[in-house]
Amino acid sequence: MGGRVGYQPSMNKESSSMADYCACGSNKVFDKCCGRFLSGAQQPRTPEQLMRSRFSAYALGGHGDYLLKTWFPATARGLTAAALSGRSCDWTRLEILAKSQDGDRGLVEFNAWFRQGQGSEEVLHEKSVFQRINGRWLYVGGEVG
Repeated sequence: MGGRVGYQPSMNKESSSMADYCACGSNKVFDKCCGRFLSGAQQPRTPEQLMRSRFSAYALGGHGDYLLKTWFPATARGLTAAALSGRSCDWTRLEILAKSQDGDRGLVEFNAWFRQGQGSEEVLHEKSVFQRINGRWLYVGGEVG
């Protein structure tokens, strides 16, 4: 389920116009994928949608408000939207390895590849925990390994 990441233009065969594919690697147009969540037009309905949108927020940069708003408050202490808006590396691709949901709790296991400066590509492996509160999914934390 992995894919190339980046805000890459591609020709839309139906309209012959430029379409930007989502940074999360879903092979969907950004506005119909994570863009609707980052803009606040819609809320993610699943832990995977929230995880993908948060990856896109990090990959694109400038979405610290969204990252903070979707973070479980008790585990977001000390974080600021300004700090989260910065891009400390180039997130290059995302692969969802496993996902599950049991009521208002969810898990997503993934690999996220990144590059710092001109260095070689590295991978972050995480098992993320999500909690739905008042109908909204929030990122609680994760086990990195």
